[in-house]
Amino acid sequence: MDRRSIFKITVAALAAVPLVGRKAAAAAGETKMHKVVLHVDENDAGIMRRALANARNCQELFAPHNEGLEIEVVCYGPGLHMLRDDTSPVKDEIKQTRAKVPQITFGACNNTKRAMEKTEGKIIPIIPEAHVVPAGIVRIVELQEEGFAYVKP
Repeated sequence: MDRRSIFKITVAALAAVPLVGRKAAAAAGETKMHKVVLHVDENDAGIMRRALANARNCQELFAPHNEGLEIEVVCYGPGLHMLRDDTSPVKDEIKQTRAKVPQITFGACNNTKRAMEKTEGKIIPIIPEAHVVPAGIVRIVELQEEGFAYVKP
């Protein structure tokens, strides 16, 4: 058997693994729960949109299988602009994503918020869809400890 054949067989076997797990969970009457933390730390509208698209893709792919989904987008550093009510380039997309993925939450780093407030000399408004967390990096660690898969769009 050549390397291509071995590769094809391996890929096919790995592709079947999620289906076996889904079928076993369904047979047992259990709902599989997926937990994802998306990390945004750049003031880049493309990355912000990619994070929202990742969330929508998860919803679209897991929902038909009646699988549960929890998603939190955690923003800190320059990425906090995603959740700033005064500077977010994706406020409308956040509302649209929230309509399609109601279980999505958004965590805004308070350390970054306070630093921006000090630098800019004003209160930094956060969008109503977000909650403020003490520190973005700590929130990501906590979520990973709770079994969330880490994704950096």
